Amino acid sequence: MTPTTERMFQIFKELNQIPRPSHHEERVADYLCQFAERLGLPYKRDKENCVVISKPATPGHEGAEPIVLLNHMDMVCVGMADPLNDPIQAYIEDGWMKARGTSLGADNGIGLSMALAVLENKDIVHGPMEVITTTNEEDGMSGASQLSSDFLRGRKVINLDSEDYDTITTGAAGACLQFHRIPAGRTPAPGGKRRWYSIRFEGGLGGHSGVDINKGRCSAVVPAWAVLAAIYNEYDFDVASINIGEANASIASSAEIVLTIPSGEGSEFVKKQEDMMNQWLHEEYGDADPNIRCVISKCERQETIISREAFEALMRCLEQIPQGVVKMSDTMPGTVETSNNVGRIVTEQDNIFVSTHTRSFIDSEMEALSNDIASVFAENGGHSETVMSAPAWQEDQQSPFLQLTSNTFQDVLGWRPRMVAMHFVLEAGFFVRHYPGIQMASIGPRIVEPHSTSERVELSTINDIWRVLIELLKRMA
Repeated sequence: MTPTTERMFQIFKELNQIPRPSHHEERVADYLCQFAERLGLPYKRDKENCVVISKPATPGHEGAEPIVLLNHMDMVCVGMADPLNDPIQAYIEDGWMKARGTSLGADNGIGLSMALAVLENKDIVHGPMEVITTTNEEDGMSGASQLSSDFLRGRKVINLDSEDYDTITTGAAGACLQFHRIPAGRTPAPGGKRRWYSIRFEGGLGGHSGVDINKGRCSAVVPAWAVLAAIYNEYDFDVASINIGEANASIASSAEIVLTIPSGEGSEFVKKQEDMMNQWLHEEYGDADPNIRCVISKCERQETIISREAFEALMRCLEQIPQGVVKMSDTMPGTVETSNNVGRIVTEQDNIFVSTHTRSFIDSEMEALSNDIASVFAENGGHSETVMSAPAWQEDQQSPFLQLTSNTFQDVLGWRPRMVAMHFVLEAGFFVRHYPGIQMASIGPRIVEPHSTSERVELSTINDIWRVLIELLKRMA
């Protein structure tokens, strides 16, 4: 490891001491501005807390075309009891960096650390440079969508927010994030002889709702709906709370439903669901998601329940809207074209909240599916809001910029990366919209299981991508 890459890891460690969930990036933005001030570099910070830091060209390269390094400062916080205050405890094991019980923040903290290390290093040869770091990339992309047309000068962008080490990402699906709410007034819980149960699903792999959507994993939404449907078809019961999923952009790895049922035969039926569900989970997901399990246990009485009408409306909605892969691509073999993921379901004071993340490489299909989903909720008394709608993006893989990037991999690492379009959303669509003529190549180290407590990054690939980046900057200068 070189002194420069050691410094990059030190920057990553500093970032991981700053809590940075989406919508709460103020402290990271402060850190970036202070970083620029310490180096004496000009910077701008907009109303969304996006920050761009400019660095003059290496002497003799002032006439080169400006280059932009792009990252985002937020992360998906999974496994944290207090995401606004808890730091990340990273450690290294068998050549991988991991976190203790939480997501790691390598997405996109590693790329951001690389960019900041470039700003700090005086030996790297480069042309005029801008390092832009956006906000809320993981939960709405409001930072990228609100960028002003004069925030950037450069039109060649190296996006360091990529997780596939052996690829150059040249396209990304569009995405529509919607929040749906079904009105659900609360009433006092019934009295009399009743049993109270907590039905939990735990141990699922979860994962990124784009790149992992076709891996056959169990979204906890699916068995939660199934067990509730089984009980509903046999007995009357009341639901006090539903809490499914960890993040809007993740496959739900856990769920907990608290319900009550009159004592007697019905309560015994509820308890028997544990064995039945675990058998089904093993048969359905034993290979792809082997550790997910159902646990049903007695629990304390709750004070209130949600209305039966709201619960039934939720069940109808979940039955009608798709979960997972909707369509595979005809033109990109093995690539998901369109998908939908139910990220979170939570009983609020007056509503049942549901988030859906619809993705597609075809904007019209994404729009049609998201409209259909909103219609399902409307038909069942709910209302929907579109939090984010990001366009799909596709580069010309034969462009000189992408060919230069590919050649740099070949010359530095001895192999040529694949050029692929990925079923996750990137901010590129907004950048193309804001800055006509912009071109983008997305590269990064190998990050496995982002948006989950299993997130990890392979150290050797960080060093390799660093070498490619430094050589690419030199060639572009």
